Amino acid sequence: MTAPEQADRILLTAAVVLILVAGALLLARIWRGPSMLDRAISLDVCAALIIAGLAAKSAFARDPFYFPIMLVLAFLGFTGSVGIARFIAVRDRPRPLRPGAAEEDPR
Repeated sequence: MTAPEQADRILLTAAVVLILVAGALLLARIWRGPSMLDRAISLDVCAALIIAGLAAKSAFARDPFYFPIMLVLAFLGFTGSVGIARFIAVRDRPRPLRPGAAEEDPR
């Protein structure tokens, strides 16, 4: 094994270790997330970590087989995040006041 190949292996191993540590911290965030938005962001980051893991596996094997799968996962993660954000935006939208409610408002 040449020196560049050995450096490549060391960097890929470090990347996989960082992905695993980030995954463990992500699970803690999903478990303890105080709000729905925290959990939604955590699930989006989970999709990104899965994509990163597949990229590391593909780099280890030097095989581009997982590239279309990574693209589909990225698309699903993006659309899921946008859907959840839209749901939360609609849920938290202020309600319009009734006509004449301004006079009844005690504030």
